Amino acid sequence: MIRTTALLTACLVAALAAQAPARAEDPETEAVSLRQLTWADFQKHLASNKDAKWIMVDAWATNCGPCKENFPHVVEMHRKYGPKGLAVISLSLDDIEDVKAVADAEKFLRDNKATFTNVLLKEESGVGFEKLNVGAIPAVFLFGPDGQEVMRFTWDDPNNQFTYDEVEKEVIKRLGASN
Repeated sequence: MIRTTALLTACLVAALAAQAPARAEDPETEAVSLRQLTWADFQKHLASNKDAKWIMVDAWATNCGPCKENFPHVVEMHRKYGPKGLAVISLSLDDIEDVKAVADAEKFLRDNKATFTNVLLKEESGVGFEKLNVGAIPAVFLFGPDGQEVMRFTWDDPNNQFTYDEVEKEVIKRLGASN
């Protein structure tokens, strides 16, 4: 009887330990999620982030090679500048109706350990480009804590395309000026 009770207790402890959530303070184990927001809700989210000095939004999609190639730089900027007041948001412009694209986006974010806010625009295909007033992605936008856009980096002009190094320099400049 004692052996059975001890065995059951050990199994229960092991089962509970296996179900324990990852520790939030360890960035490598933080959960990665993709929230679906309408454009109006996305704008409200931007304006509600009062703790951030600046908000950087990276617009991307799974079918955009340059977006995926440059995404690790976005993750790195979150790691380096998040503690200094930069909130990073990835805004996926993938088609909400395309189940495979949404699954690919979720996997891509997990694989890249994108532990910041990740949003899938819950609108008809193409609306994100219209609302952001861009013709191409990737595109990066800097917002103040009030949710107002202060700067944009786009690939709309083929003769003047931004680099993520330029974005990082601007982030450093703005974070330094806001101290």
